[in-house]
Order: sequence, then structure tokens, then C-alpha cells
Amino acid sequence: MLKSSFTPNKIEAGCDEAGRGCLAGPVVAAAVILPSKFQHSLLNDSKKLNEKARYKLRKEIEKNAISWAVGIVSNEEIDKINILNASFLAMHRAIDKLSELPELLLIDGNRFKAYKDIPHNCIIKGDGKYLSIAAASILAKTYRDDIMIELSKEYPQYDWEHNKAYATKKHIIALDIHGQSPYHRRSFHLKRQLKLDL
Repeated sequence: MLKSSFTPNKIEAGCDEAGRGCLAGPVVAAAVILPSKFQHSLLNDSKKLNEKARYKLRKEIEKNAISWAVGIVSNEEIDKINILNASFLAMHRAIDKLSELPELLLIDGNRFKAYKDIPHNCIIKGDGKYLSIAAASILAKTYRDDIMIELSKEYPQYDWEHNKAYATKKHIIALDIHGQSPYHRRSFHLKRQLKLDL
């Protein structure tokens, strides 16, 4: 069972991103503030759920959250500031849009760039430990998937509809044949990316 809070009686926002290891498209982050007594038996790290479950949970999260928001950083911005900073910026943009100001940020992972004067805790594999981070992981993943499915209509040769711009065999073959699209991250070198994915 995932935990409902890190510090009881504080307004906590869980934050997570999706698309950090992709070859194309944006990095997308979400921030979610859940009610203190919120529970859902299916809610978990988005990577542990199938697509149908993720989209079903997205509706539940959006319906029940005190506040939720999504932040997007484009592939052009990623190339300018690097993927790590882009991940932080996407989270900052999501937090910016929250209708309620959190008192504590729960960040999935081991690094974060402080947001204003709000304290934060970095939690490794936090999306499998805290409900709010799991909820953020689901929103980030599904909203990014939606973007890549739309972009796939424009560039069907890369099969983004299925691979969401990860370095699959079909995606790599398409890159060899067609080269990069305007949505590919120019700063990502395929050999380096393949090593990271192993």
C-alpha cells in the first residue's frame, strides 16, 4: 500500500516526469495534491500499469485531486538547457499552475532544483511509495503519450504511436532511413542513448 503523506497535516504535492529518456518530443511533468484520506487500490507507479489502467486512473485523479497540473518542456528547450534541467523546469511549470500552494514537494528521483522557497524531499522510486507521486507519474505519462500519438500522425514513419519516441528497433531503423524530424532532440546521441537504456 502506498503512503498518503510524507509529513501529516501539510499540503503536499507529488511531482514526477515522463519522457526523459526519449529521442524525440517533450519532457512532461505533473504535480498533484491529493486529499489526505485519498486511497485507490490500483494507484501505483505508472510503469507498473497497463495503458487502460493509466487512463482510467487519470480520470479518477483529475476528479478527486485538490489540485493537479501538467508542465511541458519542448525538444528545442531540452537541447538548449539539457534533459536534467528540462525535467526540473517541467516540474516547476506544473507547480506554477497548481491552484493551491503546496507546503512541501515530494519529488520522484534523487535530484531537484528548488522551487521558490517551498521545501522538497527527493524520494528514489517515489512513484512506488507515495500516492501523490504515483498520481503525478500517471498524469505525466498519459499526457505525454497523448502528445506523441498526435505527433505520430504527422510523422508516422517513426512509430511514435507505439514507442512514444523511445529508442526501439523500429524507431532507430526509421532514423537511419529518414533522419531526424523537427521533434527529435538534437542533443541526444543515439549511441549514448542506447548505452543508457541497457
